[in-house]
Amino acid sequence: MDEKEAAKEIKDRFSDFGVDIPQEDIEERLEKLTSKFKVPMNEARRSVTNYFLKEYNISRGEFYGSQTETPLVNVKDLLEDGKWVNVKVKVLQLWDNTHESISQVGIVGDSTGTIKFVKWANANLPDVEENKTYHLRNVVIDEWNEKFQINLNRTSSIEKIDEDIEIGTSSVTASGAMVDIQSGSGLIKRCPECNRPLSKGACPEHGKVEGVYDLRIKAVLDDGESVHEALLNRELTEYIGEITLESAKSMASEALDPNVVLDYLKEKLMGKYYTVTGPKLDRYILVETIEQQSRFDENELDELIASAEVV
Repeated sequence: MDEKEAAKEIKDRFSDFGVDIPQEDIEERLEKLTSKFKVPMNEARRSVTNYFLKEYNISRGEFYGSQTETPLVNVKDLLEDGKWVNVKVKVLQLWDNTHESISQVGIVGDSTGTIKFVKWANANLPDVEENKTYHLRNVVIDEWNEKFQINLNRTSSIEKIDEDIEIGTSSVTASGAMVDIQSGSGLIKRCPECNRPLSKGACPEHGKVEGVYDLRIKAVLDDGESVHEALLNRELTEYIGEITLESAKSMASEALDPNVVLDYLKEKLMGKYYTVTGPKLDRYILVETIEQQSRFDENELDELIASAEVV
């Protein structure tokens, strides 16, 4: 949706309240937010709407409350940019986030599939937790980089519910040489409240906390034609790294530097060839199984040997 379409939507909505706003005024504000400040369209649309609500002294509750009741929608049907919906979803994973305008970002899903979500900091909404189920009301669908995502803003609400949802995901398989282990890998600490990785001993939501140690690998696999990013949890990191959480903590304690664990993993694993399987959610494969492979299968080795003998 471009500025003209969004501006017309806003203009038509205000006309229901007897307010005639010049469309070019709306477009100008939208364009400034999206082009100059790089604000996503759905947030720009909300911001401009709220500006004019204040300008014309219209109650936000009256404005938003008078709209058609928001439908409850399955994740697989979230395919319309700008649509307001309710969803019941389970939080599958929370991602690291360094953008100050974003409170939380990650993956949620239901039995029909998974989708990225973004909770904006100015929404002042409670945090969600991994592996918990929530009823998210009045969220808006946004298309970003040709992919749909759920956005939670000031008009949204979050209700924790006592249900377990079986996540519907399709597993993928990828192979390649491990060419990089990204920062944020190795021995890390997580917030005991929300499980988010700490940055310099602090959680972006709960501040300075006594973190809980964990191990993980954010790997980059390259098969020569394409690159795959893979996320390995503690169990798989211990398996392929031949290291335990306790030994990693001891290693870091002796060196007075947790980065020695990352250096160890890089030295041990990079350059080796792996095959991973697991659901692919946005950019990462959430690895469920990983096996080290020979770079060549048996037939390829036979061909190489034969060609070497000819030479």
